[in-house]
Amino acid sequence: MKPTVGLIGLGLMGGPMGLNLLKAGFPLVVWNRTKAKAKELIAAGAKLATDPRGVAEQADVLITIVSDPPALEEVLFGSEGAMNSGALAAMRPGSTLIDSSTVSPDLARRVAAACAGRGVDFLDAPVTGGTWGAKKGELVFMIGGKAEVLERVKPVLEAMGKKHFLLGPNGAGQTVKLGMNLLLALQVDAFAESLALVTAAGVSADKLMEVLQSSMARSGVLDVKAPLMVKGEFPASFPLRLMHKDVRLALELARDRGVKLPCGEAAYATYSAVMGSSKDDPDFSAVARFWRR
Repeated sequence: MKPTVGLIGLGLMGGPMGLNLLKAGFPLVVWNRTKAKAKELIAAGAKLATDPRGVAEQADVLITIVSDPPALEEVLFGSEGAMNSGALAAMRPGSTLIDSSTVSPDLARRVAAACAGRGVDFLDAPVTGGTWGAKKGELVFMIGGKAEVLERVKPVLEAMGKKHFLLGPNGAGQTVKLGMNLLLALQVDAFAESLALVTAAGVSADKLMEVLQSSMARSGVLDVKAPLMVKGEFPASFPLRLMHKDVRLALELARDRGVKLPCGEAAYATYSAVMGSSKDDPDFSAVARFWRR
């Protein structure tokens, strides 16, 4: 019999992840702040809990994928001053928590310590692959934790992803995720500058793209983002507000470790300016708006 999976966070990534868990035959219990986001999963066979504790009480494996560190802390530990009101307090000894949010390594280690105090296993397991990867079940998991815990929950991860990397103890998954997203942010920002330079000098963006696709400058993220940036279209596959948060977390980690990231600091300033002037909720590739102006 397959373990019951709990899923907290049904946004751009969590919703498709839940559908793939159901397709793989896992009993699924879900919760989201906005109840309407659970409709498709409920129609597909998931049960809806009334709060995070209600999910945790029923879950053998609990997955969280929420927007930022404060959201994760509230879900797991409860509202400020409300002792034992979060999901963690309701988890059974011997169950497993997998956090696929992108948060700081320090928070991941704090969650790991809280889990250990309750006899709960923990993996920090942020993901990459975008909404298309989530829908296809082709996410990549970056994991911090114990090998034996990963082995036990591997069937759950394989229902949602094509690869998983065990990178070290708790916190290692979040560390690699922040490093990777910093690089993605820099690549997209650099392409926006290149696009501004070439078009201002009188050469079409299509010509730049033609050369880019046949050169060492080609990359996976630009294969996806560059054509939309040229068109000025920014549908939110990975929202700007989340990339802005991830670059901030990377810079905080760098300061904590005494590492200087001048390119990261410059990119963060640009992303901050674009987010501050955007009236919609665009993809992070909307950084191109800064260079268009």
